[in-house]
Amino acid sequence: MIKKIKEAAKSKLSTFIKVRRHLHANPELSFKEYNTCAFIKDYLKKTGIDEVKQIGETGVLGIIKGKGSGKTILLRADIDALPINTELQTDYKSKNENVMHACGHDVHTTSLLFAAFILNSLKKEFTGTIRLLFQPGEEKMPGGAPIMIKHGVLENPVPSAVLGQHVFPQMPVGKVGFKSGKFMASMDEIYITVKGRGGHGAMPETTIDPVFIACQIVTSAQQLVSRISDPKTPTVLSFGKIMGNGSVNVIPNNVYLEGTFRTVDEAWRKEALAKLKKMATSIAEGLGGSCEIKINDGYPFVFNNEKLTKRAKLLAQEYLGKENVLDQEIWMASEDFAYYSHLVPSTFYLLGVQNNNKGINSGLHTPTFNIDEKALEAGAGLMAWLAINELKE
Repeated sequence: MIKKIKEAAKSKLSTFIKVRRHLHANPELSFKEYNTCAFIKDYLKKTGIDEVKQIGETGVLGIIKGKGSGKTILLRADIDALPINTELQTDYKSKNENVMHACGHDVHTTSLLFAAFILNSLKKEFTGTIRLLFQPGEEKMPGGAPIMIKHGVLENPVPSAVLGQHVFPQMPVGKVGFKSGKFMASMDEIYITVKGRGGHGAMPETTIDPVFIACQIVTSAQQLVSRISDPKTPTVLSFGKIMGNGSVNVIPNNVYLEGTFRTVDEAWRKEALAKLKKMATSIAEGLGGSCEIKINDGYPFVFNNEKLTKRAKLLAQEYLGKENVLDQEIWMASEDFAYYSHLVPSTFYLLGVQNNNKGINSGLHTPTFNIDEKALEAGAGLMAWLAINELKE
């Protein structure tokens, strides 16, 4: 079986490179993936997949049935792009202004289409059912995963496992990475409006300076990480946006902040956000101003089932070679794959796409992100191999 999968992955690589380039050139933002959805449905039908269903507005579920009844597993890929203007100088760069597959979801989608092709060609050789979920909206809260779950992708029957992968530009092409247990962080969005009283920059005594107050909040809030959190619990608090809209000599009335809080402990997550609200309010009031705080609850942390991940890692070593399967640390990025992982035994692993010799090493969410497309061969082949073996388990 492993030989058949590897031969199929190698022989069809050029075909699916074209698929990936089409997707990369035609990205669509979260929950607006209408053309991507149509492309996926059409491709699955042409591949001869047993059943193809549209889930919600832009999700797609394909179903491959083996030679007899048995277990059901689910393979998941996300399909949406980011609001980033590409700086790639390739013939397959994004055609859509300020929209780009800068997080590799085109790779995830192509890998799953590629795996579907391989699995469908081998369906007379395994028992059970494989669901192929192409999920919208991973990059935008509330995330596409809870919508897919609401539409029943984890029901009738409940899958025995959910598998997913994510490109990782810090890892060389041909390698993959696994971590059991807590893997990726929860993610909450923080919006703070600091209210003061503006005035002339030369007469700060006549103002209640919201810029100064905002700076105190940003600086003091880091105590949540450095002095209040358990050092053994990974925690990140970052503010990425501060808007004052004053000028060289004008103190504004208000300052607007946006940030993110991430951790891998749900109890600490709740406690920390409550402390942040209290801290920001107290600082603002103590300096004569006020603040409004809005926190959008985001994704929980990704949890990789220990037994499933151990099996997957051993199978990956068998498929790719032990030297190409790496142990990962906790990654403080977030993923709505987390919702599946809290309901069904799941594993989410990393796929290497870096090639320094070709200058392919830009990070995720950057306008120059790209991949060594040979990663599709490893990504699709390994996913097919894991799926078939998990049906046997």
